[in-house]
Amino acid sequence: MAAAPTAPPAASPDDEIVYESMPCIRIYKNRVERYFGSEFVAASTDAATGVASKDVVISPNVSARLYLPRFEDGSAKKLPILVYYHGGGFCLGSAFNPTFHAYFNAFAALANVLVVSVEYRLAPEHPVPVAYADSWEALSWVVSHLANAGDAEPWIAGHADFSRLYLGGESAGSNIAHHMAMRVAAEGLPHGAEIRGLVMIHPYFLGTDKVPSDELAPVVRESLGSLWRVMCPATTGEDDPLINPFVDGAPALEVLACRRVLVCVGESDVLRDRGRAYYDRLRASGWRGEAEIWQAPNKGHTFHLLEPHCDEAVAQDKVISDFLNR
Repeated sequence: MAAAPTAPPAASPDDEIVYESMPCIRIYKNRVERYFGSEFVAASTDAATGVASKDVVISPNVSARLYLPRFEDGSAKKLPILVYYHGGGFCLGSAFNPTFHAYFNAFAALANVLVVSVEYRLAPEHPVPVAYADSWEALSWVVSHLANAGDAEPWIAGHADFSRLYLGGESAGSNIAHHMAMRVAAEGLPHGAEIRGLVMIHPYFLGTDKVPSDELAPVVRESLGSLWRVMCPATTGEDDPLINPFVDGAPALEVLACRRVLVCVGESDVLRDRGRAYYDRLRASGWRGEAEIWQAPNKGHTFHLLEPHCDEAVAQDKVISDFLNR
């Protein structure tokens, strides 16, 4: 008598896909597979630009990579300092991966700025708002150098001009930078530190209101909404003040704790009009600073990291460099 057919094994909860955006990431119920942004490259002195980099441990959960331009005369010149939060939808990317490393080797040389590229913990293993807490810890550590403590990081102690302290980021990193400036407005910073400016590159904001750029890539737009709900399980949705800075319950834009803001958008980016709305509403809010906006023609989201040598990326870097040095 033939044996009874064997039943297929029951599906494991580990095989249940919660979210995927291929070829970048697949999130299962109990594990995450990242295919992009997790590569590591060591700190070094870049042969092409002379920019030196080093890694620092801020706490058990937070670290950073510093970038210091070359000084031709060996002087202890003071530079603008840019505390930068990388993007990646809160779930991808690293301050230590080759893409950001190459970008900051080139940018630090162009702008002649000291960069602190922050490594924060990623969702969904560490759901939002963990990234905000880690990012605040990094900013607080940077500002602590105003106390001239004996254990200070020598590059920051020796070269940071704290009268030119900037925050910046692209995509989710812009979202983080915005929330850091809002927390500064609410709590202040130690030692009288102030944020001079904010660099918002292709900011990741959402909302249930419709904007024209939503229609540039409806599938991508829908995916961004799904991504947010997975990264921040406790969210109320796309009108959560963490992802929509214009809703009731969000800190008033007029209190944004900096003097100047630069917003960069891509003409073909599905998030373009969210960035434009940030610029427009900030200017209309009664905020007393100066806001600027720059648009890359025919370019999409974070194009400058994918095509760092294209004319539009070069132009965007020049706009940001000029902003940091005025």
